[in-house]
Amino acid sequence: MPLFEFKCQDCGNTFEKIVPTADAAVSCQQCQSLKVEKLLSVFAVGTSSRPASNFDSSPCSSCGAAQRGMCGVE
Repeated sequence: MPLFEFKCQDCGNTFEKIVPTADAAVSCQQCQSLKVEKLLSVFAVGTSSRPASNFDSSPCSSCGAAQRGMCGVE
């Protein structure tokens, strides 16, 4: 079930709620009003800033990790 972010148009409360479908009726958790607005939720995707050549199959000499670059030291 998706998690959506809402804002109550009556009291201004902002909250998250897991709902069974995107169009399910949702009430405010604070004042129980049905006048809630679904907010645009965003997510972040991170990537490594290191070039791929830093990741080879040899063990890390600093921490002993199975591959270099896994610990972020090398």
